[in-house]
Amino acid sequence: MSDRSQKLSRVRTTSSSLPRRRRGVAAVAVMAAAAAVAGAFPASAAAQSHDSRDAIRKGMERLVTDDKFPAALAATVDRDGRHRNYAAGVADLKTGAKVPVDGQVRAGSNTKTFTATVVLQLVGEGKIELDAPVDDYLPGLLRGEGIDGRDIKVRQLLQHTSGLPNYTDHMLEDVFGKGRHTYYQPRDLLDRALAHKAQFAPGKSWAYSNTNYIVAGLLIEKVTGRPLAEQITERVIERIGLRRTYFPDVGEEGIRGAHPQGYHAAKPGAPLKNRTEIDPSWGWASGQLISTPSDLNRFFSALIGGKLLKPAQLAQMRTTVKIPDSPVAGARYGLGLSSTPLSCGGVAWGHGGDIPGYHSLPGVTDDGRAATVVVTADWAPTAKGFTNADALVDSALCKK
Repeated sequence: MSDRSQKLSRVRTTSSSLPRRRRGVAAVAVMAAAAAVAGAFPASAAAQSHDSRDAIRKGMERLVTDDKFPAALAATVDRDGRHRNYAAGVADLKTGAKVPVDGQVRAGSNTKTFTATVVLQLVGEGKIELDAPVDDYLPGLLRGEGIDGRDIKVRQLLQHTSGLPNYTDHMLEDVFGKGRHTYYQPRDLLDRALAHKAQFAPGKSWAYSNTNYIVAGLLIEKVTGRPLAEQITERVIERIGLRRTYFPDVGEEGIRGAHPQGYHAAKPGAPLKNRTEIDPSWGWASGQLISTPSDLNRFFSALIGGKLLKPAQLAQMRTTVKIPDSPVAGARYGLGLSSTPLSCGGVAWGHGGDIPGYHSLPGVTDDGRAATVVVTADWAPTAKGFTNADALVDSALCKK
């Protein structure tokens, strides 16, 4: 389209002000000290807020003009509890339609945190023990070369220290190509994993494996006697009022609400192909959810704020291990939750998700700040695309 460059650089913002969250004394002291260092005549809060918004807008512009993502969406919550939404680019490369502000997207592996939350709720109810063998609940399910459910603990599933092979390593061509409309049962996914040998002995290393969360989903269903989708909906989504987050029904390939199209390229620089409509059953407990940037902020903020788990289980979730060879220095993984150091000090809690069409990264802090950035391509059109998208989360959380 002749005016595509103008549309790509357009960034829209909406904002609202909600009641300010209560902060701890330590956080208030840190902010007071920072103000003192700034001098006798610091910039006004309004000016600081404006500077922060400008920085986010410019970051969004770069994602669509320089990094060539079709669209970028963001939602932020600042230190004073103000919520803002941003949208840049085009929702549809064919029509040039505007990006819906806070549009629905496939949340990918952010689903893992929802699944882990339900498991830990069941731990708090005395129905699951974190350090019990998986075989105690799913006898005989995990058997294979170097794989024995009697040796794998529930904790190791959520922490990615089980050594289970990653089933998606053996079906990427399916989910990105002709097989994207195929419906998969959870046991189909598990069988693909168990056809391969263990990556390492349980507890001896760390390796990200979607298979861990397929087993966690089966564990939830076995213990509760109810479907995973129902348990996530009732125990998490409805409990904290996530109005635009849902677990797609069996066979549901579209996205229900206003949303940008999602795109995939076979490799950087290759033509982008629309992959909005897929059967997400291959992700199930590890990646099937639909959400929005602001709902992801609300979820992770409620989780870190203690609204979904008892203190003992939240402490377990936040107990992290080092991620070997992480491209992000200092990144660590807990039980379905990751922590990433911030440039301004402290850490951001979240997860992140990649699925055909979408890349998303949420981050929240203990004092109530939150930011989620989503781009509408699962393979960065430029070498630094995802790095820049993720860096925008840090910028949004650290700018005053």
